[in-house]
Amino acid sequence: MDSILETGGLILIGFIAGIINTLAGGGSLLTLPILIFLGLPPNIANGTNRIAIMFQNIFTTAGFKSKGVITFPFSIYVGISALIGSLIGAQIAVDIKGETFNKILAIIMVVIVFYMVFKPKETLLSAVERTSGKYLWLSIFLFFFVGIYGGFIQAGVGFIILLILSSVNNLSLVKSNAVKVTVVLIYIIASVAIFAYYDKINWKMGLTLAIGNSVGGWLASRWSVNKGDGLVRKFLIVMVIIMAIKLWFF
Repeated sequence: MDSILETGGLILIGFIAGIINTLAGGGSLLTLPILIFLGLPPNIANGTNRIAIMFQNIFTTAGFKSKGVITFPFSIYVGISALIGSLIGAQIAVDIKGETFNKILAIIMVVIVFYMVFKPKETLLSAVERTSGKYLWLSIFLFFFVGIYGGFIQAGVGFIILLILSSVNNLSLVKSNAVKVTVVLIYIIASVAIFAYYDKINWKMGLTLAIGNSVGGWLASRWSVNKGDGLVRKFLIVMVIIMAIKLWFF
């Protein structure tokens, strides 16, 4: 980064991405191309982006907690499972590009939109959160594969997490987002360590981007709790459609 304009632009993009990541997911589909445009090779951009996400989720988790949204111990259990998976995914990502997953991810996003739009209204019984017993073990199993994908490319992992938490665990979107940021925070630390070990991180750009991500994530977490599921659902559907079109056609 050679200019104040680039620094300011990176912080602004990070701020927007922090809001997107907190309310839905897919912010990395904005930040990764910017990092590459600024001259980073794709694998280093992939590692650098994770610095911003790590700091973002520290502040976002604190934001949800300050509003009384508590996800422990469930988020810890699935987060540890995702962490183990992320070690595998990050090791692969050091040398392999992730573009081959774009169309698969686009299909997953479209499935999420249909699920969100056409999901039948729940009875009081079926709306009860399911975070123990067989549902906990199923979530732990699924989040291992979430971790592999997140460790590999990260972009769009929030959509997958929200689908699992909504369909398997019956969590509200606000609480699902709170679980999401905690899980990502847990496993992103491991993948950052691997990228750092292989010297695949530009720390200056990563920390600059992190400023914007952190502020955006903090504000969005508190705002989403105040506004409730209705706002999050609308924002999620719009973002999923935009990201799916970008991945499939561009």
